[in-house]
Amino acid sequence: MKLLVCISQTPDTTAKISFNADSTEFNSAGVQFIMNPYDEWYALVRACELKESLGGQVTVLHIGPAANETTIRKALAIGADDAVRIDADPKSAAFVAFQIAEYARKENFDIIFLGKETIDYNGSEVGAMLAEFLDMPYVSYASKLDVQGNIATLDREIEGGIESLEVELPCVVSAAKGMAEQRIPNMRGIMTARTKPLQELPAAPFEALEQLNRFTLPPAKAGVKLIDPENMDELVRLLHEEAKVL
Repeated sequence: MKLLVCISQTPDTTAKISFNADSTEFNSAGVQFIMNPYDEWYALVRACELKESLGGQVTVLHIGPAANETTIRKALAIGADDAVRIDADPKSAAFVAFQIAEYARKENFDIIFLGKETIDYNGSEVGAMLAEFLDMPYVSYASKLDVQGNIATLDREIEGGIESLEVELPCVVSAAKGMAEQRIPNMRGIMTARTKPLQELPAAPFEALEQLNRFTLPPAKAGVKLIDPENMDELVRLLHEEAKVL
């Protein structure tokens, strides 16, 4: 099988979020970056498992600057065979999906994997846009995937139960919790990752359809008010006058 795993780099979950003076860019000073967990733990590991059981090759694709190559090498250490980095600043989900599509269209992958979302923007947009650009079937939030011949069988959680689907390859899949178990790169994987191919490509021309104006932080959480359980009148007053329904 020929498998593509799209990986992104995100701030660590403990990073303090701030923006530049005019709130148009994320302030990366002092921030530690990691591979997006949904890409790493579920999409990448399941692709490696399929390669190990069915044969084939796993390629990882990342869109970003050369400084992000440490993240790409980690994906190679986990089990990917080669990597591609598109040298561009990923400004929007549409831009990212378009760049992936331009590369994947020429390579005839059987399955294109992504994590269900990135932990910074939480948009869950790239997979659907990518499938549209490639005119491929798309299954989002998949928690299980098996392949038999040219058919992939997938499960995903829905309200009240599990939905089971069958889709003909090639397809695009976004992976959620349950798809696989996290793998820690071993020393052998780390050493071999240094010599695995990493191809750099320029970005394809793209006309942006949107423009970023500014980022804003959510309002600070208000303090907790403790009400005497005997003082029901005060509780009712606060619920009417101060409580906010989100």
